[in-house]
Amino acid sequence: MSITSALWRFPSVQMAWRNLGRNRIRTALATLGIVIGVVAIASLGIAGVALQQQATANLGTLADEVTVTAGEDSTTEGVTEEQVEEIRGLAGDAAVVPKKSNRTTLTSRDGQEARVSVTALTEASALYDVSAGDNPDRLQSGALLTNSTATQLGFELGDPVEYDGRLYRIRGLIESQSGFGGGGNELVLPLSALADQQYYDSVTIVAANGREAQRTADAIEARFNEGDEEVLSVTSFASVQENIDAFLNTLNLALIGIGSISLVVASVAILNVMLMSTIERRGEIGVLRAVGIRRGEVLRMILAEAAFLGVIGGVVGAAVSFAVGLVVFQVLAGDPTLVFGWESIRYLLIGFGFAVFASVLSGLYPAWKAANDPPVEALRG
Repeated sequence: MSITSALWRFPSVQMAWRNLGRNRIRTALATLGIVIGVVAIASLGIAGVALQQQATANLGTLADEVTVTAGEDSTTEGVTEEQVEEIRGLAGDAAVVPKKSNRTTLTSRDGQEARVSVTALTEASALYDVSAGDNPDRLQSGALLTNSTATQLGFELGDPVEYDGRLYRIRGLIESQSGFGGGGNELVLPLSALADQQYYDSVTIVAANGREAQRTADAIEARFNEGDEEVLSVTSFASVQENIDAFLNTLNLALIGIGSISLVVASVAILNVMLMSTIERRGEIGVLRAVGIRRGEVLRMILAEAAFLGVIGGVVGAAVSFAVGLVVFQVLAGDPTLVFGWESIRYLLIGFGFAVFASVLSGLYPAWKAANDPPVEALRG
């Protein structure tokens, strides 16, 4: 069933659809302007969403973590066991992972060496993801090694690594981008490996989300640091994430504003097309009025033409923007299916809605002018 036959019950809409087909080049050019405007708005909005998701992915889980170390005014060289217990009380359900650290050199069977950082802790699974092997909740024996280091030295699961005269068998291989500041060479051992160190070098709190992380950081600051005194240094990336989100939201609005200019220009083009169309059909409209067609019917016919332009341009523009979004997410995030998320789809709806609204708005004056033109004057030309 064609669109014309589907709309036969609405004479003004049917005439509007037919009128658009009478000058297809002019209609196509006006629609192209709408398509460009929708693509500008929706594509820029989707690109902003992709940038925001990529920034969040690059920051990783750091926004959910709080790191505590000894401050400038601390009387100890690290974080004490008593302070760790107080931090546990302030952190609620968040995982609290005290750590000791050092550095060492690992040597492969063929004599190749790699300088690595040593981290001693218990709750390994709270901070690390492994690509192979075990990731124990409580690391009591064995060791974890970054995958890149194992590859460099030719180590495999079950191989022994030596630290401070003791051998530890590799239980798991850490993903290279896992952990706090991941990406370096790291050997993770049980706390007993650094039992000679009295204090913890740092404590990492892993909260459920950035808001909880910031709340915990504020609570620790209030408990241990009074005024300008810094007994414990507290670092949280939650505020960084919030600042990034705020900046990218502002950037999105700016990009949409720039894209809207294209649609405004397209609206002017539609206004011109509708005015030219009503002028060319002035005599025809006069005949319709003379045979009894009311002003309201003429008004609806012209507005329907403008609405058709907006709907067609909006649909085509949204489809093109969707295709652009697939490419953008593939390039920036490596996953084109992310375009199906509401954060992206809403910009397609915004672009479509703006296109229809701008088109109808542009058709108001030509419609009013055609509807109020006296039939006698219209027939005289």
